Amino acid sequence: DILTRRLRDLEADRIVRRIELDLPASGVAYELTELGDELDGAMLELGRWGLNFYSADSVADISPIWLANALRVVLQPPREAALTVQLHSEGISSWLRIEDGGSSAGRGEAGAPDLTISGPPPAIVAGMVVGSNAGVPGVEIEGDAKLLDELRGWVVIPDRLRDEAQMMVESGALLIAATEAAAAAAG
Repeated sequence: DILTRRLRDLEADRIVRRIELDLPASGVAYELTELGDELDGAMLELGRWGLNFYSADSVADISPIWLANALRVVLQPPREAALTVQLHSEGISSWLRIEDGGSSAGRGEAGAPDLTISGPPPAIVAGMVVGSNAGVPGVEIEGDAKLLDELRGWVVIPDRLRDEAQMMVESGALLIAATEAAAAAAG
């Protein structure tokens, strides 16, 4: 009841609108209106602030559905950057588009991505945060590896999280977390 009331309030305030899903999915969903889209920057900044309360092992809980938006939180690209990244994780495809100093994300195929990254969410995030040219176990890259280095240069997180992530990669704990997450997703 609470969620239904909140959605009705958001719809009445013109922040979201109801949409009918096309087949094979059926039912009702909600999407942001132009007014709702104006919250994007504030939500990203709130997510960035929230990183102060996470630990690196929290990445094991990232759903492939949230992956593109999780990356938007940690990436702060320069204004001149222009790049499209395709993500494939646990059967979910999503994309991340970077342009004009910001980013957008969506589900599905990006068309002609500059870079494709595949693997479990924890491994992909670790590859972005502390990866090296040697890579992170479980992550596959298609495209120009220099673009991945650029992305890594745009990651802004608390030093404590970066250090924890580095230790997880070096100790193999990340591979264990990624394997457990994949197994849990598979059922």
